[in-house]
Amino acid sequence: MANIKDPENTLVLETTKGKVVIELRPDLAPNHCARIKELAREGAYDGVVFHRVIDGFMAQTGDVKFGKTSGPDFNPNRAGMGGSSKPDLKSEFNNAKHTRGACSMARAQDPHSANSQFFIVFDNATFLDKQYTLWGMVIEGMENVDKIKRGEPVRDPDKIVSMKVAADIAG
Repeated sequence: MANIKDPENTLVLETTKGKVVIELRPDLAPNHCARIKELAREGAYDGVVFHRVIDGFMAQTGDVKFGKTSGPDFNPNRAGMGGSSKPDLKSEFNNAKHTRGACSMARAQDPHSANSQFFIVFDNATFLDKQYTLWGMVIEGMENVDKIKRGEPVRDPDKIVSMKVAADIAG
């Protein structure tokens, strides 16, 4: 596995395309990192589809209400419209750049509407800088992110099989 400097602030995603390791940036977005870790530790992201994947732009996932394949409210036609049962987060816009591998929160028009959905950037998307809360960076497995099936919505989408905080994985 990648050289993990801080297991408490590293996520390990097993996806239908392979492993993806994300280094969290609580120095930039402490509340968003805390929310993602909280949901990951609850298993909320396990089984959630990548519902919106735009070639050359980003792969979006994290709808734990409508996008969780094993969830009671799973609805592929509504994936992307839900969040979690937790309250929306106040934005934590920062100076980090939305370059390849950046992980950032999805939101509605309201800048303070991020909840559980996030996206991973395929190519530089610096036009998003300071408008979306960037909270992490892929440090391993970006080639697996590149393989995620494209679409808006995606037919027979790829998904997060499991998402764990590295500190919780037995060595």
